[in-house]
Amino acid sequence: MAEHIDPTLSYWAADRSEPVLECSVGDALRTAAAEYGTRTALVDGGAPYSQRRRWTFSTLLTDAEQVAHALGQRYEPGEHIAVWSPNSPEWVLLEFGAALAGLTLVTVNPAFQAAELAYVLGQSKAVGIFVAPVVRGRDLLSIVGEVRSNLPVLREVLSLAEWPAFFASGQTAGASTVSRSLPAVTPDDIAQIQYTSGTTGFPKGAMLRHRGLVNNGRFFARACGAVPGDVWVNPMPLFHTAGCGLVTLGALQTGGVHVVPAGFDAATMLQLIESERGTITLNVPTMLIAMLEHPDRATRDLSSWRRTGMGGAPVPVDLIRRAERVLGLHVGIGFGQTESSPYLTHTRPQDPHPLWYETVGRPLPQTEIKIVDPHTGDTVPHDALGEICARGYCLMAGYFDNPDATVAALDADGWLHTGDLGTMDEHGYCRVQGRLKDMIIRGGENIYPREIEAVLFTHPKVADAAVIGVPDPTWGEIVVAFIRPAAGGAPSEEELIAFCRQHLAPFKTPKHWRFVDQFPQTASGKVKKFALRERFLSMSV
Repeated sequence: MAEHIDPTLSYWAADRSEPVLECSVGDALRTAAAEYGTRTALVDGGAPYSQRRRWTFSTLLTDAEQVAHALGQRYEPGEHIAVWSPNSPEWVLLEFGAALAGLTLVTVNPAFQAAELAYVLGQSKAVGIFVAPVVRGRDLLSIVGEVRSNLPVLREVLSLAEWPAFFASGQTAGASTVSRSLPAVTPDDIAQIQYTSGTTGFPKGAMLRHRGLVNNGRFFARACGAVPGDVWVNPMPLFHTAGCGLVTLGALQTGGVHVVPAGFDAATMLQLIESERGTITLNVPTMLIAMLEHPDRATRDLSSWRRTGMGGAPVPVDLIRRAERVLGLHVGIGFGQTESSPYLTHTRPQDPHPLWYETVGRPLPQTEIKIVDPHTGDTVPHDALGEICARGYCLMAGYFDNPDATVAALDADGWLHTGDLGTMDEHGYCRVQGRLKDMIIRGGENIYPREIEAVLFTHPKVADAAVIGVPDPTWGEIVVAFIRPAAGGAPSEEELIAFCRQHLAPFKTPKHWRFVDQFPQTASGKVKKFALRERFLSMSV
């Protein structure tokens, strides 16, 4: 039953026309193998073309089952195992193998330092970890060795350099008459624990169910208009739900080819799209900007590339128009967070909404959305700003071993309070204005950085912009803008101030300007605004 029936309120009832499938990640893999068989499912995008390993749907299932048997020799169903590595086919096989073996996969950002790694492994109670030996010159195995003495639960460290021997042990286990069959895994079991960014304290481990990840990936792929044979070139980190959930499970369930580069690199992406005839990508705006600006773009045949999805950060309207004009792409925009597996809303191909490009679309099937006053909890009228809340199959079970944080995020009626500010129009389309915690209050006026960033992005001499608030003794907070200039020369502060005054109220115009060659970013391409704030404050002391 819908919670609200007043048609003037910002509430969207769940669309029940598409069912939630009651299946696990392993079930989804078995179904895809039965349906698509000898079609290509997975490609190693980290190797030269002639050396790329390729899996069909059938061989992907066979290899994943062998990985599951190898894991079953070492761990009991329900235990937590971690993976600390860049993207690779082995990462994908671990994802499927752990799911088939009834294990919970703890995904770890390969950029983590020793203290961050120790915290995640300790808090998650991981009993094993698979580690890439060296990443960007960092000896990850040595880092694990440094922290292992403080992790009494961790009983095994496996180097991915020894993958062949590990994989072979699963074949032995599978052939043995005494080896047990793979365990039963339910849709309600926890498939993964993914840690939030932790920019305002220790990260929290969101427990994601099989049901949520499987169905969210399928609904996302259908919202993208994906069809069998689509080639998904995936730059998103697999340790994040966008990489291992939306793309991995979306491509799987729609018969697509999943091309996995080791990570994002604009030149590599363009080369893979050309050589593999890529048709779909998912990326954050900074990635698309880098591909548009890269000199290789003009020399590559990118005619197969028809659609890109974007999310994870504000998507400037000018970037959408540029992608359409320069590359002929259809752009889709989505919104969500780790705690919702991750997507809650998405635009559709040939979306009928006349201003779809200013929105993040309507809720995906089986998902309720409402916008509430963050102080009273009341649902606000259409187009009024409030906190975005969601309810449905895709929500996390809670934060692992953190009941207080769980209660703060999931209320008694099952609503996830996202912490994101947004609006909903009469057609159910949502707009995101930024994080509740990022809102700047200057002299009692609420300022939303996303609005200012969208204006700055339209300036011809601005390649990218990030806006933050910093403390001020007079106004409480003031606005600071970090600018990455476009090729050809940086704009002056005077130009930017005049430009902002043409499009924004005076109090929204940044007080201070900083010019940078690049922004500090997370592994998924989001700008680390807390790092920009720290940089500004340290320079101002």
